[in-house]
Formats: sequence, structure tokens, C-alpha cells
Amino acid sequence: MDPAGVTASLAVVIAALGAGVALGRRSHAADVRHAEEESRSTQDALDRREHAAVGDRRVQDLILGTMQEGVLLLDAGWRTAFANAALERHLGSRPAALTQILPTTARETVRIAAERQEPRSTEVEVGTPTRWLRVVAAPAGDDGSVLVVVTDVTESRRIDAVRRDFVANASHELKTPAASIQAAAETLRDAAADDPEAVARFAAQLERDALRLSRIVMDLLDLSRLETEGDGHGRVRLDSLVHEEAERAAGMADEAGVALEIGADVAAPVTGSARDLGLLLRNLIDNAIRYTPGGGAVRVAVATVDGDAVLTVRDTGVGIPTKDLPRIFERFYRVDRARSRETGGTGLGLAIVKHVAENLGARVEVESELGVGTTFTVRVPLAA
Repeated sequence: MDPAGVTASLAVVIAALGAGVALGRRSHAADVRHAEEESRSTQDALDRREHAAVGDRRVQDLILGTMQEGVLLLDAGWRTAFANAALERHLGSRPAALTQILPTTARETVRIAAERQEPRSTEVEVGTPTRWLRVVAAPAGDDGSVLVVVTDVTESRRIDAVRRDFVANASHELKTPAASIQAAAETLRDAAADDPEAVARFAAQLERDALRLSRIVMDLLDLSRLETEGDGHGRVRLDSLVHEEAERAAGMADEAGVALEIGADVAAPVTGSARDLGLLLRNLIDNAIRYTPGGGAVRVAVATVDGDAVLTVRDTGVGIPTKDLPRIFERFYRVDRARSRETGGTGLGLAIVKHVAENLGARVEVESELGVGTTFTVRVPLAA
């Protein structure tokens, strides 16, 4: 090959080598950029995942922190891995481990659930005033960890007790006049021929017992209606209703020797049912008269205070013991059963008062002192 050809060939080789070097440099740069992009993409994915995890933990903490149920998670060594605020409220402290769970009945329930790997539950009484807690423990994994849920069931137990008492009391209250009516009717049948003078006496007894039975049934029907729907709402003058109900109760007060005083000269329009408000007034006034000895007084007044119509029914009667005050609005609950039956009460009047007030968005308060008297105060929002 001549020198010129060699030179040309060398030039081609050198150019190719240079191009290869340049291409290699570009390829390396591309690889670096690609790696950097992948790294950034991976980091972004990790950041998003971490952000999502933080968000999930925040939501989890928010949910568990606002729950009314106490939640406790014990790990495989039966040490506390998690406990929310409600658990501390229910148990009074945050147990660090199974051995610190109190009361002991709850601890044993959790221990058995952990050892046998099966759900267990119990109800325990704690604190003063007394509260009832339902403790449910269940395995949270194969490693021996346990999830414990603690619920305050005090109110549900109270409602169950009230329901049981209601059924028992209603049966008893209905049975008593029914049995008396049957006995009087049988005696009257026999006396009609053998003792004509006794007929009038037993007929009067029949009338009294039938009237008592009728009042119980009517009060039960009123309670049922108030618990389901009420009687609609309209504009009602509470002061006018007071005068109407006081006029109706005047005869009863005179017969009992009780002075009935009225102070309702201020217009007090409220939004509610005239029928239901009349029931509320009637039961409060009748109750006050029944439990006030002869020579005493009952005062019914209406005023307007801070946007409310304030009804007060004050008597100078026998009063209510402090221990009984929390229960007087329960159906058939009586402070003095013998006196209540003697005066003709059904034991449902104050329960009706409570339900009427609740339907109106009103508040009922009571103050009482034995031997001095009782004052019921009902605050009803004034009509716009």
C-alpha cells in the first residue's frame, strides 16, 4: 500500500476510535443520568410511602384516641404495646403489662384468653360512684399477643334494670286494682241478697278501683305516645295554660285543704304542644297537691328569664329524700308507695313530665328538703 493509502486508513481508524470514545462518554453519561433518575424516582416513592404511612398512623391514632371504648394491645411477652386514652379513663391508669391490669377479674379474663388463644369476656364493677365495664379479650396473632377492648356498660345496665322494673311494676300496678275490682264484684254479688246496706259501699270501691285502673292505662298510653312522636308543635301561651290547669285542679286542692296560688301574669309564648304542656302542668300540680298536707300551699308561677319561659311549681309538702332525687323521673318509682296509693297516684306522672320536657328541648330541675317542701323548675325556650 502506498503511503497515501496508509495515511488514509490511519485517519479512518483514528476517527472511528474517536467516535467510539465519544459514544462511550455519551453512553456513560446517559447511564449516570438514568441511574440518577431511578434514584430520584425510588426516593420519591419512598417519600410517598412514608408520607402515606405517617398519614395512616395519624388517622389510626385519631380514631383510637377518640374512641369511647378502651383499647389495649399486649405483645407476645404480655407487655403493653398500645393503650388509648379511653382505656386509662376506664381502668384509672395505663397498665405496663398484664400483671398491672386491675381489677383482678379483668386480669384473669385477659390471661385466660392469652393462654388458651380464645376470646373471653367479663363484666366488672369499678370506682366510686360505681361503674360497670365489659372487658373483652381476644388473640391478636399466633405469637400470643392479645387485644383487649373495655366498654363502659353502666348506662345500658341501668336501662335494662329500668326496663325490668317497669315490666314488674306495671304488672303489679295493674294487678292490684284488677284484683280489688274482682273481689269487690264477687262480694257485691253475694251482698246484694244478704246485706243490701253493703251494696253502696262495695259499689263505691268498685268505682274507685276502676278509676285508678283507667288512670294507669291512660298514663301508659300517654307515655307511649310521648316516647314515639309527641303531639306536634305550635305556638302556646304557657301562662294561659297555667291558669287553665290551676282552675281544673282547684277542686282537688280545696278537698285536700291546700291553698293553690298562681303567679302567671307575664306572657310566656313557647313552641310546643298545648296537649303535652297541659300534661306536664297537670302532673306537676297534682303531684304537689297530693304530697302537701292540709293547711299547706302550692304555688305555680311563670316568668321569663334570659330567653326562657321559667315555670316553677313549689309546695310546702313532705319533701323528697336526697337519695331518691336521681330516680323520681323513673316510671313507677315512688318515694313512699303507701302514701302514693293512698292519694291515688299512678307513679307515672313525673316520667310523663320528663318526656314532655325532652320533646320540647326544655330542662327540668328539682330541689327538695324533707318536711319543708319541693320545687320543680321547668325552663322552656321562648317562641321566636
